[in-house]
Amino acid sequence: MNYKLLTPGPLTTTDSVKQAMLVDHCTWDQKYKEITQTIRQELLQLAHVTSAEYTTVLMQGSGSFGVESVLSSVIAPTDIVLICVNGAYGHRMVQMAERHGLSYYVYEVNENEVPRANDIENILISYPEISALAIVHSETTSGILNPLTEISKVAKENNLLFIVDAMSSFGGIELDVAALKIDFLVSSSNKCIQGVPGFSFVIAKKIALEKRKNHARTLSLDLYDQYQVMEKDGKWRFTSPTHTVLAFLEALKELRKEGGINQRHLRYLANNQLLRENMADLGYESYLSEHQGPFITSFMFPTKNFSFTNFYQHLKDHGFVIYPGKISQIDCFRIGNIGEIYPTDIQKLTEVIATYQEVANVI
Repeated sequence: MNYKLLTPGPLTTTDSVKQAMLVDHCTWDQKYKEITQTIRQELLQLAHVTSAEYTTVLMQGSGSFGVESVLSSVIAPTDIVLICVNGAYGHRMVQMAERHGLSYYVYEVNENEVPRANDIENILISYPEISALAIVHSETTSGILNPLTEISKVAKENNLLFIVDAMSSFGGIELDVAALKIDFLVSSSNKCIQGVPGFSFVIAKKIALEKRKNHARTLSLDLYDQYQVMEKDGKWRFTSPTHTVLAFLEALKELRKEGGINQRHLRYLANNQLLRENMADLGYESYLSEHQGPFITSFMFPTKNFSFTNFYQHLKDHGFVIYPGKISQIDCFRIGNIGEIYPTDIQKLTEVIATYQEVANVI
């Protein structure tokens, strides 16, 4: 069965994206290297930046590989990074900082709250030695969307290196990376651009990257070395995920065909609004009461006796796959609406959920 993946990625892709992977490519081939360079340039355009100021570095592995590449490569021994946390992926950055022996502070709020610019300002007053700020934009633990504009302003006013994990938001909502003055933005191939898993990418300000070129703590994840090799002619340092790269090129073409990020955002937003409305009608309460992003929604278990395992299997039997919850203190499940998903899919999903309710009520 071909399932509709209602997850934050991997996600449902088009047949044409999948078909693009049916070609074998040599990593040394000139055509393949040109494809890499095309992808790097198109990502800059999507980020509203120029190649004079920014560059794109593709990195083998999942999105977490990209985040760890940045944190382990650009934070100097003299730096102290403030990590904003309101979910599992903020905590993952803390784990990375700990593992690599970085100096850091944590600013944590509840999973249904967003980090506040005023709070960050106060932290910086108390700890003026902080030199970098890292935050997750769309925290898929809950589906919350954190306020980049306000926090960016604080980062730049205090001359902080600004690192953004935009894993499940880039490509699905307009992000003017230059206007936000982001130094390093990380996303991956299998999110809103609607490719398949295999690599992450970093949109990096060149000045910041050059300034911090000698701080890498790993070989494979050395961001600057990857940049230098890739900058020459599009060659990856080590074996690249060739089939994923071809799929991503096709996904970029389909993003343009859809009308770009703005049109994709409107589709995701329509999906999300319909999902939350229909689920509310069925008695499922969203975990978030505000700051809900358009990509994924956490729903609380409707009753104490609710079995996520049975619910999941019921949906899977009808062609839909969802995610378990990640909220630390409340039992939840998550439904994503990115990927090749349309309001008709959401309508069918909630009709299937309604039949589960009927079955559960009888029992």
